Amino acid sequence: MKKFISNIKNIWSVKELRDRIVLTLGLILVFRIGTFIILPGINSEALAASSGSEGTLATLLSIFSGGAFSNASILSLGIMPYISASIIMQLLGMAVPQIQKMQNDGESGRKKINMFTRVGTIVICALQAVSYIGFSVPAEAMPSVQGAPWWTQTIILLIAGSMFAVWLGERITDKGIGNGISLLITVGIISRLPEAVTGEVGSIDGNILRLFIELILFFLIIMGTILIVQGVRKIPLNFAGRIVGARNAGTDSARQYLPVKVNSSGVMPIIFAQAIMTVPVMLLPKAGFSDPYGWIYNVTLAVLIIVFTFLYTAIMINPRKMADDLKKGGGFIPGIKPGEETQSYIDSLISRIT
Repeated sequence: MKKFISNIKNIWSVKELRDRIVLTLGLILVFRIGTFIILPGINSEALAASSGSEGTLATLLSIFSGGAFSNASILSLGIMPYISASIIMQLLGMAVPQIQKMQNDGESGRKKINMFTRVGTIVICALQAVSYIGFSVPAEAMPSVQGAPWWTQTIILLIAGSMFAVWLGERITDKGIGNGISLLITVGIISRLPEAVTGEVGSIDGNILRLFIELILFFLIIMGTILIVQGVRKIPLNFAGRIVGARNAGTDSARQYLPVKVNSSGVMPIIFAQAIMTVPVMLLPKAGFSDPYGWIYNVTLAVLIIVFTFLYTAIMINPRKMADDLKKGGGFIPGIKPGEETQSYIDSLISRIT
């Protein structure tokens, strides 16, 4: 504990780190304030009265947006439209040569992809905004007069709110402590933690054993998650000997390892799948997608997670490049020929791990 406190003091004593932490906390505060700013014309009292009867799926979506979804906030759509647009661009990069070329063009290509991603975000926001107002805002909370001007201004506000959330995430990434988009999602989730803990403690009715078991399971889940995230499959490598001066520095080949993460895609497939699931939830509310505990919702979500896990792993890891780099560096996998055979071996191994 003393070492932890000492590390915190050391971090705070570095001006650059201190400034980044303060900026990050400030931007997070702005994001949290935005989740409570209700759209113009929405009856806040009727909205609060109906919040207790919202569906379990609405609660789930509200968790990802930090409560903005159920609050009919200007940030109701959150950053999910941006994530959806990013998914589309990454998938197009695997199928469209022009986009694939932009991905390989360095900084200039990255800027073009970011521009197309933002345009896609605006389009997705506009579509989801109509669905959100029509299906997710309670009828009793809607204004009595819903003409074209009100719908237009509300859709524009939802688009602007979503783009503002993306901007906050990018500022945290560039000027703060990094991983801004993921951090905003995390803040949205943990903002419900005090309420969840209070409700859980109040529901045990003095059953301390039950609470103790739940804490142990919670701890084991966290430990298991860490093990999976940190887990690495080490592929043994050999490197041919090299001549250093007049002495052979590699009579016995140097043994090293090629580390391949067990979970190369991280948590992104789950975020991608959840973002995609908002579309049928809003457009097809009566098709079985409104119940997050129903088999239709869970089977669809599971399939999406599996598909995105393979797709994102394929984007993150390139077996051909790994095989070429090994060949250029004089390295090889014992028992496997360099080149195509090495590529096939790595690709097969990654597929099994995934």
